[in-house]
Amino acid sequence: VEVGGTVGDIEGQAFIEAIRQLRREVGRQNCLYIHVTLVPEIGGGELKTKPTQQSVRELRSLGIQPDVIIARSERPIPDDVKEKIALFGDVQREAVIAMPTASSIYEVPLILEESGLGDYIARELQLPGESRLDPWRELVNHIRRPRGSAKVAIVGKYVELPDAYMSVCESLTHAGLWHDVEPEIVWVNSETVTAEELDRALRKVSGVVVPGGFGPRGTEGKILAAKFAREHKIPLLGLCYGLHMAVIEIARNVCGLTGANSTEIDPQTPYPVIDLMPDQHGVDMGGTMRLGLWPCRLEPSTRAAAAYSEPIVSERHRHRFEVNNVFRAQLAEAGLIVSGASPDGQLAEIMELRDHPFYVGVQFHPEFRSRPTRPHPLFRDFIGAVKQTLPEGAQRTLPLNGVAGLLETPAPATDRVLAIRHE
Repeated sequence: VEVGGTVGDIEGQAFIEAIRQLRREVGRQNCLYIHVTLVPEIGGGELKTKPTQQSVRELRSLGIQPDVIIARSERPIPDDVKEKIALFGDVQREAVIAMPTASSIYEVPLILEESGLGDYIARELQLPGESRLDPWRELVNHIRRPRGSAKVAIVGKYVELPDAYMSVCESLTHAGLWHDVEPEIVWVNSETVTAEELDRALRKVSGVVVPGGFGPRGTEGKILAAKFAREHKIPLLGLCYGLHMAVIEIARNVCGLTGANSTEIDPQTPYPVIDLMPDQHGVDMGGTMRLGLWPCRLEPSTRAAAAYSEPIVSERHRHRFEVNNVFRAQLAEAGLIVSGASPDGQLAEIMELRDHPFYVGVQFHPEFRSRPTRPHPLFRDFIGAVKQTLPEGAQRTLPLNGVAGLLETPAPATDRVLAIRHE
């Protein structure tokens, strides 16, 4: 159980009380409190422990005595500072774990293991087994020394805060590990970019991701990005709202449906290629949201089916609007086919463009199911296509074979957790 925020925040008081009672219910021998605290560095390089002392004191006032203190800092913490934290935090010296800033978040488990945290937890909770982190170490080594890079543009309206697309970026990293390349993200603001700026930016990349979103702001930039990817045969992955943008672009520019749009953007559009389902009209906004895991049946001999290697998969959703079935036939004639749909065939879940290296849009959020050792199949195949696509004026320097043998075969139905400890 993780309780975020700062000790003493009013928003977290109920959760602090809940974990206090949890120890009483499960027994002290089955519960361990780990407190993560900041050790700031002021002028002259001095590390200050006062914030840690204060937060531990606050925790005690709420009925919790931490068993382990993880001290976050910009650089390694010397032994005398650890001793001071142990003294005023009233924990064992070996229970003070230094966590300096790492070059990659994936290095953190290794740093914690080398600091003795795993051994301490195993001993305190009487857990048998030993560490088996060799596969993870190899994975981190490939992160540190990739065999190449690939430029991918993320075209969205929240790019000024890249953390808004953190799950997308990490999913690209996972897929990059599979292919032994490091994705180099090129941020494109879909709200402010001009057609000329977009053209210049996308000519320098090998793939385009149009992530999720909502509302009319920034949609035309995303539609232009989808058009560029289609016309220039650049791999495109559209996520949720990104699928909608791809559908609108093809409806307008290939099907000839001038003014085609989503009713979320333009309720008066003459061609509502994206719309609420008929039985959802007049329902309050919250009642039309499709949330959580939903099944998807894949069409054989499609990119989607090849990626998953399974006839039926389940993916996470969070949206209101769907591809309008009235226009499915016209879109299919233009080459945009439904390669994955709900089991009853009524809801388009995955659409892809025929005769294109990789042009796939999905109604769900595959980025939420990707893992470092198990990249999502769609992200994996997207980066595979990106790896084989050269931006204008570039020459191939990347090997086409990655390090797939290091990682397990991606398959959402066979979820794997990298176990730090095994019996």
